[in-house]
Amino acid sequence: MDILLSPEGGLAGLLAASLLAATLVPLSSEAALFGFLRVHPEHVTAAIAVATVGNTAGGMTTYLIGRLLPGRVQAKLDARALGWLRRYGAVATFLAWLPLVGDALAAAAGWLRINWVAALAFMATGRFARYVVVALL
Repeated sequence: MDILLSPEGGLAGLLAASLLAATLVPLSSEAALFGFLRVHPEHVTAAIAVATVGNTAGGMTTYLIGRLLPGRVQAKLDARALGWLRRYGAVATFLAWLPLVGDALAAAAGWLRINWVAALAFMATGRFARYVVVALL
């Protein structure tokens, strides 16, 4: 039980929760970060970094799934996400942390073959910004 309450054990749980929350698993990575910081407020920098890495890895997993989708699935992808990506390119993946449309943005970015390095950078930046706001609250 002590390992779960230690910063290291808590960070591992935060990483797992953040990664899973960026997939179709209905978890709140914000709640996991908030809970960790309530117990370990002195580890705010590490917590933000771990949550950002985990959530970005989950988002890029969804990007990869989108990349592997066959060309004829366009009708199943969210029209808003496709529109944003066609208009703004990789910059739109900054919003991939949003509820509901975020997963669609990541999958559509992969399907449209948006440059993965740019998508990764914007996705990570958006998620990082969100976690900084959560930590400040």
